[in-house]
Amino acid sequence: MKVFIPDALRSYTAQERCVSADGSTLDELLHDLDRRYPGIRFRMINEQDQMRPHVAFFVRGQKTRNIGESLHGADEVVIMQALSGG
Repeated sequence: MKVFIPDALRSYTAQERCVSADGSTLDELLHDLDRRYPGIRFRMINEQDQMRPHVAFFVRGQKTRNIGESLHGADEVVIMQALSGG
């Protein structure tokens, strides 16, 4: 399925804005992304397997905080990352 990568994470995907990954859940998809682009998952998921607060996931156009969210082959996943600073 298509996964849209935010600017802040594109260094992992050789600057690709949209990549492919597989999985029947959001967690499986993120593991597949990490297999293809090592290190990217840790930027979104912490050591306790929780979504980092500055990362938002949209599945089928709906925001989700459920790492177990079911995915289907035609789904598009959009990852958004808030930037902070002062």
